[in-house]
Amino acid sequence: MLEIFWNIHDPTTLNRQGPDIGTQYRSVIFYHNDEQQKLADALKSKLNLSGKFKNKIITEIVPHKEFFQAEDYHQQYFEKMGINPSCHT
Repeated sequence: MLEIFWNIHDPTTLNRQGPDIGTQYRSVIFYHNDEQQKLADALKSKLNLSGKFKNKIITEIVPHKEFFQAEDYHQQYFEKMGINPSCHT
């Protein structure tokens, strides 16, 4: 899952993904235990050293605290808008 995460968005932009701007668009990984944190940190470091991205990865890696489901108008967004889902990268 981490491999997919790093490949479907730009983890080098602060609070932005494509045309969307704001803290709700920040790149972040929420972990549930020490093993998940270590895996995420290790892969982030490896990717930063690899040169895969032109700029430094700024993705936050933070403990999971609480999850809030998005409002109803955000649910099934692509279907409601009549567009095909895609990633910005």
